[in-house]
Amino acid sequence: MSDGSVEAGVPGSEVPLDYESDDAFAHAAGFARTEAGGLTLGPLETQYEELFAEVLEDGVITSEERARLEKAADNLGLDRQRLLRLEQAMVASYETRNRVRVIERFEEPTASLAPIQIAEAGDTGRELLEKRIASLEARIKELEEELRVARANVNVEVDLGDLDAAAEQATEDPEEWLRRARRDPVQPEPYRKLFRIFDARGEADRRWCSAQALVVLGAANDAEQAVYEAGRPKGLIAPRASLSASSWYDQLFHPDEEVLTGQIFGVIAPAVLIGRVTTLRRDRKLHQPDPGARQEIEKTTLTSVRALGWAAAILGLAAPPVYVEKTRPSAFEHIPGVPPMTVVGARALSGRSQLELAFLAGRHLCWYRQEHFVRTLFSSIVDLEDLFLAALIIGSPRLPVAADVRQRVTPIARAIEPLLETPHLDALRGHFLRFVEEGGRTNLQRWSSGAEKTACRAGLLLSSDLATAVALLETEEGRLGELAKDLLVFSVGERHSQLRRQLGIALSS
Repeated sequence: MSDGSVEAGVPGSEVPLDYESDDAFAHAAGFARTEAGGLTLGPLETQYEELFAEVLEDGVITSEERARLEKAADNLGLDRQRLLRLEQAMVASYETRNRVRVIERFEEPTASLAPIQIAEAGDTGRELLEKRIASLEARIKELEEELRVARANVNVEVDLGDLDAAAEQATEDPEEWLRRARRDPVQPEPYRKLFRIFDARGEADRRWCSAQALVVLGAANDAEQAVYEAGRPKGLIAPRASLSASSWYDQLFHPDEEVLTGQIFGVIAPAVLIGRVTTLRRDRKLHQPDPGARQEIEKTTLTSVRALGWAAAILGLAAPPVYVEKTRPSAFEHIPGVPPMTVVGARALSGRSQLELAFLAGRHLCWYRQEHFVRTLFSSIVDLEDLFLAALIIGSPRLPVAADVRQRVTPIARAIEPLLETPHLDALRGHFLRFVEEGGRTNLQRWSSGAEKTACRAGLLLSSDLATAVALLETEEGRLGELAKDLLVFSVGERHSQLRRQLGIALSS
């Protein structure tokens, strides 16, 4: 906690800010970052890609060409780190295809997009791959050693007194008790039974998760409380790598969040964003943040801002532009723009623990996924229905809908369609055909609620502390509301267990 001093780049205020040292919200050594489905700006990024391809044509990037690229990136409002990765991929493809080395000639380093410097620094993609291979090989050796030690220390002394009971519990199917928990998430008995089953099976992490649920319900006995305290997180999780794209769909998404519905929204999300920004600008309601409030995530010592960069990397998402507004009465808020931005307000700037910020950041960033983003622009079900039908009409102009509905939705479709390129139109046609094959029905109220639960699950995964998540949700939905109930059941389920194992944060026996 600071004494009221203000970090450079943050407009002054008497509200004290929370600062941390450089190792707060820092990733463990060897952390491998990937991207798993964040929002892209479609046509705008395509324009930059075409411009860079033109610059790359002769294999030499001059300082004048780099300046032109910089200006284009500024004018289009695109994320610089994403553009850098796009450039690196295009350079690698160009070099492979033409069997030459790309050279960038420059006089001074630019302030934003760092020069690729292939000739001087070598193939950065290859270097990253070699580092990843070395990290994996080292991890394999560690696991082999752990296996050797475990085999050498097998305890052959068995307490036969409880053998029959333990054997019965070890062979019992936990799914029945998970179903009971889903039917009534606030009843302690299913979690207690799961605790005993996982204890008998030697599944330490799932046993701890079950104990954690009992503690949150206020129903833990001494043994369950002791297990919880022993495994309770003392700090932030330290994953080995980002969450994969398949993990989002297979383990993290709530079942009510129909994937196809999200994919349809995802195709039109960039166009809807551009249309929304245009409307707000026309009506003079577009928020224009103070440029001095812009934060550099890699350099800032503000805890809440560092939390966003840390969380984005683990979730496999690109961190958005971040601004600090200490008078805004919110924690993390989505603000329309090109690109969209996050504004950090008073509720995240002071008085928050690291685990609270981890949950809030994970929940917030989940909405930057392509299929979720429209919910940050239009949250009412009526608006979502109109957008969804407009997307279907673009995919199939002869879609049979009621006359009054078509009259309402057609102008939306006409506004969106010019902002879509051929691949997007083809995708919508394909999604429409799948939508028809799967029955031609969706429940957007259920989808929206499922997406909200998915966001809370992302927050729980990052905080690794159910009590923190439930306490934060209590301020908006009361004690053990629907979101908290979903987290209780999710926390003891197989999918949560798989996610923790994939990230390397599961407790070992």
